[in-house]
Amino acid sequence: MRLSQILHTMTEFLKKEGKFTYAEAGEGSPIIILHGLMGALSNFGSTFNHLSQKGYKIFIPELPLYTLPLLKTNVKNLAKFLHEFIEYKNLKDVTLLGNSLGGHIALYYTKHYTSDIKALVLTGSSGLYENSMGDSYPKRGDKEFVRRKAQDVFYDKNIATDELVDQVYDVINDRNTLIRTLAIAKSAIRHNMAKDLPNMKQPTCLIWGKQDSVTPPVVAEDFHKLLPNSDLFWIDKCGHAAMMETPEEFNTILETWLSERNI
Repeated sequence: MRLSQILHTMTEFLKKEGKFTYAEAGEGSPIIILHGLMGALSNFGSTFNHLSQKGYKIFIPELPLYTLPLLKTNVKNLAKFLHEFIEYKNLKDVTLLGNSLGGHIALYYTKHYTSDIKALVLTGSSGLYENSMGDSYPKRGDKEFVRRKAQDVFYDKNIATDELVDQVYDVINDRNTLIRTLAIAKSAIRHNMAKDLPNMKQPTCLIWGKQDSVTPPVVAEDFHKLLPNSDLFWIDKCGHAAMMETPEEFNTILETWLSERNI
């Protein structure tokens, strides 16, 4: 399903209330999905649709990556925004599901608001180590560089459609969004979670692409070693965004794990 089709199917679930824009569907145990730095709500379209029909209440808030004041554009304040959203929706015993930066926010949130969180699901999560766009961001206007880097995120290069490349290109070709992207990336490096992970006792599901070049397999193995109550699942022929590249396998692993853990 193309990005535009996923966006269309999710539009009916979008809500805007005060400072929050989010998708919501289903009934049952709450799961909040957190997208990555270059990601969007649509990245989790398949998982959103699947789990909302399986006895879960699914939320995907739009993270204020480009609207916070520059000095507050960091992992800490994105976690604070998440806390405000959880309080606004009056949610308890939440499962956080995050990809890339979204996983990092989930971990930082769990460190500071432990009692809110029932379980964690991390896929291609930052928080320990990740490769970014490279040693430096491209010069503005270099779309082919952006295309190559977008393709590197996936095992199947065709996932990096023109639509997706255009999205990333627009972010780094706009001064406002670029400087905030860089600020968040630097913040992620500062907020390394290695010392905190052994204190996170929540059940944690790690779903990782074997060919992830952004957060390589060794990162998943380190998460598994450091998180005391974690399960690690591999998906072959898959890169950094399993929920986009192999949605059916990702959803099956996740649904089975949630069921076995009584979540």
